Amino acid sequence: MAEQTAPESVQVVRRDLRFDLDTADLRSWHPEGPHVAHFFNALSIFFPEGEQFFIESVRHYHDRIDSPALERDVKGFVGQEAMHSREHRRYNAALARMGLPVAELEEKVGKYLDTVRERTSPEDRLAVTIALEHFTAIMAHAALSDARLLANAEPNLAAIWRWHAVEETEHKAVAYDVYCAAVGEGTVAYRCVVMLLTTIDFWQRVFRYHFRLVRADGGAGDLRGWWRLFRWLWLSPGGMRQLVRPWLSYFRRDFHPWQHDNSEHVERWKTAYAESGLAPA
Repeated sequence: MAEQTAPESVQVVRRDLRFDLDTADLRSWHPEGPHVAHFFNALSIFFPEGEQFFIESVRHYHDRIDSPALERDVKGFVGQEAMHSREHRRYNAALARMGLPVAELEEKVGKYLDTVRERTSPEDRLAVTIALEHFTAIMAHAALSDARLLANAEPNLAAIWRWHAVEETEHKAVAYDVYCAAVGEGTVAYRCVVMLLTTIDFWQRVFRYHFRLVRADGGAGDLRGWWRLFRWLWLSPGGMRQLVRPWLSYFRRDFHPWQHDNSEHVERWKTAYAESGLAPA
């Protein structure tokens, strides 16, 4: 595994931000329509329980960390993930108030992760965490680098997703660095197998939950809506298509998350936030 450090400008800092989720129509906040909005909404369902799982997986190895810099980053990682969990609980509660089956789906996520906790070792859980953190990092990069993915979206919803993306970028290497410090070399093949299994499991759940939201919202038979979703995911701007190459980079023996330095997006967001309170359009 490659040794790499984050750019000096990147600091993993807890930000206690709250977003106004009461004035937006969460069914149609994205200009490409409800099917695309519900793709994001389905992702939100996973975050409250998922972020807690990440925190537990990293904290388990805290006593094996000798680096003061990594200790500091772990503290920032925990703080950021806790804020993500809180804001996505608020987001999901707003979806539930609209009559969508979010509480049921959140409960399914919690039960599934409880099963994972019971049947896996701490090393397994940390390996799953670094795989999913790679996913959140590459999704974050797409959201921050391609303005089309959130162009003309409702400002508060665009802001919460950009904020989340920025912080996922800031701490994208923390769980990986803890894994290297705690588990060490000689596990590249294992790490890659975990990524393959996690990829299949994660995306089939996302798309099943997405369909549940669309169906509950009355859009299951809307062929034009499904076409717009397919076009947005795979053609233009192609959010899912943009993930393929960076996902494959994980299978390199010398992989490290900061081999791809995209910290300029963090700096751009911080500047815009200081001026307006919202992520850049």
